[in-house]
Amino acid sequence: MNSLIIICIVSWAVAQLTKVFLVLARDKRLDLRYLFSSGGMPSSHSATVTALATGVAIEQGLGSVAFAISAILAIVVMYDAAGVRQAVGRQAIVLNRIVRELREKRTKDEMERDLRELVGHTPFQVIAGGIMGALIAWLWLTAAR
Repeated sequence: MNSLIIICIVSWAVAQLTKVFLVLARDKRLDLRYLFSSGGMPSSHSATVTALATGVAIEQGLGSVAFAISAILAIVVMYDAAGVRQAVGRQAIVLNRIVRELREKRTKDEMERDLRELVGHTPFQVIAGGIMGALIAWLWLTAAR
């Protein structure tokens, strides 16, 4: 199997597991939903695409077309994670507040489930995920040599 795919999957998994452990440390409860949810610290999206770009840079060089493609992909994904998806999370908070106020006047059966508020990432979460992905790819590929 392609080693870069494995590195990306491992980077994603490490980031997701890190979320579970950070929530466990902060809230003193094990919440396994963080294994498969988006949003939170660190960004698994950033870890994944940065691991890909780092792996391509190490394997094929900074001047390769594959690196250019993976680097642009990483920039777009990380911008989206910190920008658009973060804005969607803020909108979900406001909409959930409105829904809670409506629930006071209606039965629960009439109202739908809350929107997910943890959708995007802060810039720090994106950077942390990016650093994590780059480190995992670098360690994996340099240890194999």
